[in-house]
Amino acid sequence: MIEVIKMLNDILASALSKILNAEKRSKKECLVKPSSKLLKKILEVMKDNLYIGNFVEINDNKGNVLKISLLNKINNCNVIKPRHSVKTESFEKFEKRYLPAKGFGIIIISTNQGIMTIDEAREKKIGGKLIAYCY
Repeated sequence: MIEVIKMLNDILASALSKILNAEKRSKKECLVKPSSKLLKKILEVMKDNLYIGNFVEINDNKGNVLKISLLNKINNCNVIKPRHSVKTESFEKFEKRYLPAKGFGIIIISTNQGIMTIDEAREKKIGGKLIAYCY
């Protein structure tokens, strides 16, 4: 049986809570519906930082389903609302707010050069809007 999440307003928040719930139940994979470009880019960042495995988009003609392989490495992940605009000088303030310890976890940020972690944005010296965190 395919377990699919019903979306209310925020596709990203619903998808991340679905992933977190599946992780807490030690599932090997989860299905998230519908998919979006933003969600796929955020999953790509999480995959690059080894929080999830591969993900595949399955076309079902109704918004597409993302099949995500889980690695059971996520303790917590969520969206950041409201989406704060941040400059490079204030990154540390938000790291203290959303992450449990320095160097533990990632904060995902949307910049004019794409979706990336806050560490990559710090290296490139660019600011943006906070989207989500994961540790």
